Amino acid sequence: MQEPAITPDLVAAHGLKPDEYQRILDIIGREPTFTELGIFSAMWNEHCSYKSSKKWLRTLPTTGPQVICGPGENAGVVDIGDGQAVVFKMESHNHPSYIEPYQGAATGVGGILRDVFTMGARPIASMNALSFGEPSHPKTRRLVSGVVEGIGGYGNCFGVPCAGGEVRFHRAYNGNCLVNAFAAGLADADSIFYSAASGVGMPVVYLGAKTGRDGVGGATMASAEFDDTIEEKRPTVQVGDPFTEKRLMEACLELMQTGAVISIQDMGAAGLTCSAVEMGDKGGLGVRLDLEKVPVREQAMTAYEMMLSESQERMLMVLRPEKEAEARAVFEKWDLDFAVVGETIAEDRFLIMLNNEVKADLPLSKLSSEAPEYDRPWVESPQPRPLGEVPQIDPIAGLSALIASPSYAAKQWVYEQYDTMVMGDSARTPGAGAGIIRVHGTGKALAFTSDVTPRYVQANPVEGGKQAVAEAFRNLIACGATPLAATDNLNFGNPEKPHIMGQFVGAIKGIGAACSALGMPIVSGNVSLYNETDGQAILPTPTIGAVGLIAQPEDIIGKDVRDGHVVLVLGETQGHLGQSALLAEMFGREEGDAPPVDLDAEKRHGDFILANRELIRACTDLSDGGLALAAFELAEGSGVGVTLDSGDTPTLFGEDQARYLIACNFDQAEALMTRAAAAGVSVTSVGRFGGDQVRMGGSNAPLADLSRLYRGAFAAAVA
Repeated sequence: MQEPAITPDLVAAHGLKPDEYQRILDIIGREPTFTELGIFSAMWNEHCSYKSSKKWLRTLPTTGPQVICGPGENAGVVDIGDGQAVVFKMESHNHPSYIEPYQGAATGVGGILRDVFTMGARPIASMNALSFGEPSHPKTRRLVSGVVEGIGGYGNCFGVPCAGGEVRFHRAYNGNCLVNAFAAGLADADSIFYSAASGVGMPVVYLGAKTGRDGVGGATMASAEFDDTIEEKRPTVQVGDPFTEKRLMEACLELMQTGAVISIQDMGAAGLTCSAVEMGDKGGLGVRLDLEKVPVREQAMTAYEMMLSESQERMLMVLRPEKEAEARAVFEKWDLDFAVVGETIAEDRFLIMLNNEVKADLPLSKLSSEAPEYDRPWVESPQPRPLGEVPQIDPIAGLSALIASPSYAAKQWVYEQYDTMVMGDSARTPGAGAGIIRVHGTGKALAFTSDVTPRYVQANPVEGGKQAVAEAFRNLIACGATPLAATDNLNFGNPEKPHIMGQFVGAIKGIGAACSALGMPIVSGNVSLYNETDGQAILPTPTIGAVGLIAQPEDIIGKDVRDGHVVLVLGETQGHLGQSALLAEMFGREEGDAPPVDLDAEKRHGDFILANRELIRACTDLSDGGLALAAFELAEGSGVGVTLDSGDTPTLFGEDQARYLIACNFDQAEALMTRAAAAGVSVTSVGRFGGDQVRMGGSNAPLADLSRLYRGAFAAAVA
């Protein structure tokens, strides 16, 4: 087949700028072949090279005594004691999910699961953080339905429990939804598998499903804005098969027990290209591939298609040659392809052959190390518009406005489509704060949460970045977990626009400061840029996924409240209404600054909760919707009424940070307040649980009526 001539239009179609193409010419000293152009395009796009973000990602704290492996591998690895480690990461599948919601979301789940088990860990939990446009937008219902169905379809068939997540709606996502997928697994701390190849002349082995034409150019598509040609991008979305992935996991974990694996890498973005280059580059080796040996499911595939296909459920491995027969037997048993498709070589070359014809011959290290790295111009975000007067409102009307919004209504329509109990170790399922998964065969458990408040980040990127980490920290603390580490999924618009780059830089500064102060290093993550359609960017959405450790079952702090429990607030209430949920949902206003985050107070208050958990019967952090929404959610979850003493709008709906709502018996409340005074923290009694009414100041409504609204609003809006 005649390869197309390399023209400026073809270069541009591959997402390469003229100066980037000139850099390629300077590196190889000639015009690239079509396949070589595709390889450079894949390795140098934003999705794979992080060329706009690397400078700033390096400033994040990534180490700590608990960290076994930080960013740079397929997933982060954190010690949880007793020779065990938790392996976790979060990644986006935003563009594919907007183009083809079911497969885009499903393959996002599949990809993040592979990132975990390629490290030698068996997945034990998943989460997802979803952002959609306005419920009234013509595309929103189809996107919500397809994405939720895709996540459930893949995760349920694979057999991993969904531990939690979040769903939000805002007009800024009308043209670009966000699908952020998280997975965590367990491994022996001394049996982690890495991707760096070693040894010359070692077999490079292709594992798993066959290669097709689905997903060709997917990573390049994910590094571009959308416009009215979106439907033409549908072929760049991969197609997933969770049953094949389940077999691939079992085969890989079995293979790892044989001692055959030198290095292993998931074939994700840019498929065979990225996996082979990363393995060779990390090991300081070259790689030769013979593409006629690659298992394919379509006829007459070109070298270009094979190198850039993002067909799912595939791995690449460097194998100990003496173990080949044993390794092959494992994969044949699981009815999966096992093919030696190349070898490691001493020279710095990425040599791609097809039927003895050279299709690409490039300096391998340059594909990674010489990728462009930009210090993009950026401007600080302007001071937000000052908050105008917010009138006093009827508290029940304010609460009703929040719980009738699909962003704050109960999400059981979503998580009831996910298997939350498979494997039998789920101690707390979605809908009640952080999810909790027991560590099988031990007394330990792991807590998982995912958090960000995009409107805060839009108003004040530094404080918004801090707040995302602080809320994740509080959600772990509130269930009794000691925070361990975090993964970030940084979703932003076009970084070539200085104000968007400024949002990114500010958020990174805030995230870094909070992770340092709260002892939660970033051990893995993903950057998703160019989330724009026709020049309209999403809200800056730096999602933080966090993991905490619960050492023994009695350390779990419950969520059940009962008649007679006292309502306490730990932390100072100033009544901050800027950028609040109440302001947006009741008044349609987005103004004012994000709430300031006092990181010292966050740490002090978290430590106080953990030190006094034996006195606490239920706990939740105060965030969106303030005291009113937090108290209602605890009450509604237990089917018991609540009375809050104040009817003041800022007191009830303010979103001051570093606060927790605590429920306990009267004598426990007295003891907590005494200890708080000694520790120099503020604990205040603000009401009590009991009866069948929700009362705030002089306003009240039956809990049953509010519960019906809360439980039905999501499905009514978008189902």
